[in-house]
Amino acid sequence: MREISVRKVSEAVEKLCIRANKILPSDLTENIGRCKTCEKNSLAKSILSDLEANLEAAIELDIPICQDTGMAVVFLEIGQDVHFVDGNLYDAVNEGVHNGYINGYLRCSVVGDPLRRVNTKDNTPAVIHTTIVDGDKVKITVAPKGFGSENMSRLKMLTPASGREEIINYVLDCVKKAGGNPCPPIVLGIGIGGDFEQCAFLAKKALCRSVSVKNDDEYYREMEAEILERVNQLDIGPQGFGGDTTALSVAIEAAPTHIAGLPVAVNFGCHVTRHALEVL
Repeated sequence: MREISVRKVSEAVEKLCIRANKILPSDLTENIGRCKTCEKNSLAKSILSDLEANLEAAIELDIPICQDTGMAVVFLEIGQDVHFVDGNLYDAVNEGVHNGYINGYLRCSVVGDPLRRVNTKDNTPAVIHTTIVDGDKVKITVAPKGFGSENMSRLKMLTPASGREEIINYVLDCVKKAGGNPCPPIVLGIGIGGDFEQCAFLAKKALCRSVSVKNDDEYYREMEAEILERVNQLDIGPQGFGGDTTALSVAIEAAPTHIAGLPVAVNFGCHVTRHALEVL
């Protein structure tokens, strides 16, 4: 059994909130550069250049990549041989979010009640997903989620008679309806299977996968590639002004489901699909 102080968790979450909001994962940055090189539409190429300049300016000026610094989504992968001490784990996570957003001068966008809409003034509470895994380590991933893209996300309960083509058509329809609203080029996280809430979790989890990592299952890996190709044929383009680069990456996560159902969730990430991780 390994003891870990929740104070370490709080400190890690604070750093990750700030880092994720200021520095995009390098593989996503490189992907934007590759798309710019391949882009045939001159306006789209120019917009991609502007996006690159924005990323560089954020690093140079030590400021957030985007003014919407997101709702803090925190994934905890906890080794079953870990014992937390010095307080409550979830309180520590929220303390880290509080400190990260206040000390990092990040915009606080969370309201404490969905209808009364009073800002909590420190971006808490976080959305926390906890998974128990083997070992004695704790993997913390912080994914600040902006709502320009989140608001375009969709979930549908398809019939079990539906198949690969129906799922692809549903994803394409979601992207068409979203248009330029999610600040393309987008990253698509797709959850297939499970039940109503699990497929949404899978879609969110898929957005945190490195864009350089594809699905381990060849069937879904090929499906990811096909969806990416077909999405980029829609001519929505960067910021919705047309072009070959509507999406930067597509990630699918699948899970077992019931014989009577086929849940599918599509979670949109904008061109700054942010996440940062640390292992304790």
